[in-house]
Amino acid sequence: GSTYSSKVFRVTFLTLAASLAVPLLGVTVLLDCPIDPQPISLKEPPLLTGALEPNTKLRKAERLWENQLYGPESIANIGDVLFTGTADGKIIKIEDGEIQTISRIGHGPCGTREDEPTCGRPLGIRVGPNNTLFVADAYYGLYEVDPDTGETKMLVSTQKVIEGQKLSFVNDLTVTQDGRKIYFTDSSSKWQRRDYLFLIMEGTDDGLLEYDTVTKEVKVLMVGLRFPNGVQLSPAEDFVLVQETTMARIRRYYVSGLMKGGADMFVENMPGLPDNIRLSSSGGYWVAMSAVRHNPGFSLLDFLAEKPWIKKMIFKLLSQETVKNFVPKYSLVVELTETGSYRRSFHDPNGVMVAYVSEAHEHNGYLYLGSFRSPYICRINLQHV
Repeated sequence: GSTYSSKVFRVTFLTLAASLAVPLLGVTVLLDCPIDPQPISLKEPPLLTGALEPNTKLRKAERLWENQLYGPESIANIGDVLFTGTADGKIIKIEDGEIQTISRIGHGPCGTREDEPTCGRPLGIRVGPNNTLFVADAYYGLYEVDPDTGETKMLVSTQKVIEGQKLSFVNDLTVTQDGRKIYFTDSSSKWQRRDYLFLIMEGTDDGLLEYDTVTKEVKVLMVGLRFPNGVQLSPAEDFVLVQETTMARIRRYYVSGLMKGGADMFVENMPGLPDNIRLSSSGGYWVAMSAVRHNPGFSLLDFLAEKPWIKKMIFKLLSQETVKNFVPKYSLVVELTETGSYRRSFHDPNGVMVAYVSEAHEHNGYLYLGSFRSPYICRINLQHV
């Protein structure tokens, strides 16, 4: 079924493209393009077989707090109390099923694309020692938040120039057990979060940074990453994994031991675009995919990767909102072993139950699924899948 429908899609797409091409060529030469895409070379996507075999396991999830919170990107817990950041700039606490706003870093109004930079957008959220929360706000920077009083303290501002660059899109963070070091990603020094599609299509590169809570110093550890996104310290705290979304891979940077300061590839050529990464109770890692690269089938991302001129044409003519609707809804979460092989995968082929998964956070036998666009958190019982 899927190969047939992808053939139909491809033929329709190409016919439509051809019929529009001639009149549009004249117009598009004159139009400005917001992006300057670089060709990206991706390998053929891995076959969805073995541990990656498609299933409908994510459909066993239940939706919680539906329509009571929007875009809960990342989830953390202190005991059974959950914390998340939402699309309207709030940091939320969920205790005994009750939702409470504890803090916000930006200020209203919120809700439109134009408001986002002042409203703020809390993305990665983590619990540090002494049960303090660390939050990465895409527009404002790194903050420490008191979960009881909601008091916020700025650690790294996006106004700060670091090695000649401003932070434009602070995304995720991971904290050492002693709370001394925070490793975080700046997904782009050019594009803001609201333009993440430009970032994916353009393939510009940015880095992994380290903040020392004692000396207050910020260091750049890695550069040249294309859309650095989710980050996770290994259980032994000897390396940090960083998801390179546009390249569908995970890089590893060593923060201690003999390899300190070195980097290598942890997983390459993944079956989708990795968003956040979190520890799993098996000693491995949960990776949420923001989009899937179908094989067999048609992957729009792979099709466009080495064709910058088509990308330019698309963004000369269509808004990001319109282009987003072309991305097939397919939800995928994979569990990796500690060495980076696939242990298992949970799918929801048309994003029926769970759409736009941004993070899988394991707590107490359940997997809580965050989403950057859905109005709920999903939860799946790991005993039942």
